[in-house]
Amino acid sequence: MDTVIMKIMDFAKRLVKADRASLFLLDTVTKELYARIFDTGSSAHESNPCAKEIRFPMDVGVAGFVATTGETLNITDAYQDERFNRDVDLKTGYKTKSLLCMPIRIRGSIFGVVQMVNKLQGTFTKTDEESFETFAVYCGLALHHAKLYDKIRKSEQKYKVALEVLSYHNQCSEEEYIKLKSLPMPCGRQVEDIPKFTFSPWSIEEEQKSLHVVYMFKDLFGLEKFDLSRLYRFTLTVKKNYRKVPYHNWDHAFSVAHAMYCILKTQEHSFTQLESLALFVACLCHDLDHRGKTNAFMVKSASPLAAIYTTSVMEHHHFNQTVSILQQDNHNILKEFTSEEYKTVLRYIKDCILATDLALFFGNKAKLKEWQDSKEFNWKSIEHRHAVMYHSMTAADLCSMYKPWSTCTQLVHVIMEEFWQQGDEERDQGITPIAMMDRTKADQLPESQVGFIVGICLPCYELLAQIIPASKPMVDGALSNLSKWQELADANKKIKEKATMESNKNNRKVDKNGNLKL
Repeated sequence: MDTVIMKIMDFAKRLVKADRASLFLLDTVTKELYARIFDTGSSAHESNPCAKEIRFPMDVGVAGFVATTGETLNITDAYQDERFNRDVDLKTGYKTKSLLCMPIRIRGSIFGVVQMVNKLQGTFTKTDEESFETFAVYCGLALHHAKLYDKIRKSEQKYKVALEVLSYHNQCSEEEYIKLKSLPMPCGRQVEDIPKFTFSPWSIEEEQKSLHVVYMFKDLFGLEKFDLSRLYRFTLTVKKNYRKVPYHNWDHAFSVAHAMYCILKTQEHSFTQLESLALFVACLCHDLDHRGKTNAFMVKSASPLAAIYTTSVMEHHHFNQTVSILQQDNHNILKEFTSEEYKTVLRYIKDCILATDLALFFGNKAKLKEWQDSKEFNWKSIEHRHAVMYHSMTAADLCSMYKPWSTCTQLVHVIMEEFWQQGDEERDQGITPIAMMDRTKADQLPESQVGFIVGICLPCYELLAQIIPASKPMVDGALSNLSKWQELADANKKIKEKATMESNKNNRKVDKNGNLKL
């Protein structure tokens, strides 16, 4: 698609002798115009894809007017036209004088807008309009076929992913279901510590974890709208769809679901029942089919998944795996919901799983912090409440960092082993891994943990504790672990300083020829 767009822009410029060209496509879902490629000069070689596509409402500016009305605009003096938006010129320093803007149609519907900027000599003429109108027809056909090709290519990649997943995964067996169903539900002293943030979900035996998921689910939501047999099968199949990677496995999913259970049990929130349900299910499913690799690695290695999803690669895949499990026979735990409730919960689950991408965390946290600091935060606001949902997902996902020190250190080494395995693979491919993924820099672990807790974990926990005060044990646990990591980091620093001093001392004992000084 990008190649076609660049060729269209280059040809259109030469056709009407314009200095620059822009092509905006219409997103019919969001009612926005967007562009990934902008012309920065006088040749096609200077038309470059943007690192991030630019979007704006389809009724804004000259392009928006054309997209909305379907009319062609030939503007001889852009600054005298009230529809012209001067912001771009102010940002780029480029002076727009004349404009020729025309809609691109496919089967009668507007597909996009192509815009010519600054006639090289004079202004755009009626002849330019006629030539451009004929060209726009062929332009629409080219874009239509390019879009079809992109869809076919994505379908092929989805097929590859599906085959890959099917070859590895399957649903729970009848024997597994019968065995789990026959076990007594945890009760009494077995569960008295479960609502505590300090409780270690890793202490629960493997075969008991699925049963404890069912217990937490029942405790939070009851069974009035849920079939117990479907809940058993759903939980077992979710477990089976986690790969045996060092960290992002079933144990991690269980611990994150437990952390969310603790948050929801505080009852210091105003999440609706559907929002609470989405949070718990999202935590349980948030890393389904994780391969032990980061999004960046998936993109760099040209994974089929990266060809399907342009952002939050693995998070989109985790959600799609969730939907696939819900669609299996006797697995749809939401079956008793109305169609509208079902769609609402799925949308919430998707948003919550996507929120576990740390790249999205900082923007969400900034908004939430601004509302909280200005005392504007309101549980009755859907936007505010959902921001807390996304923030809670991150807090739960990072639960290993506030657990007691012995548990925290064990888990950190497991996490690092997964990172180091990725680094080893990158090095085998001739790529230098970043420090966090580099096994040869394992001695920097305390310093990296100090940075991670100070930069991400504590700000996350502290903000959540302001909104849900009963979650403060997260803050306390992280602060306790931070002090211990800092001690190790300080000890490392002293050892390195001592080694440097010894090295310098030894160097002074040797002359320039390498002989010992007497």
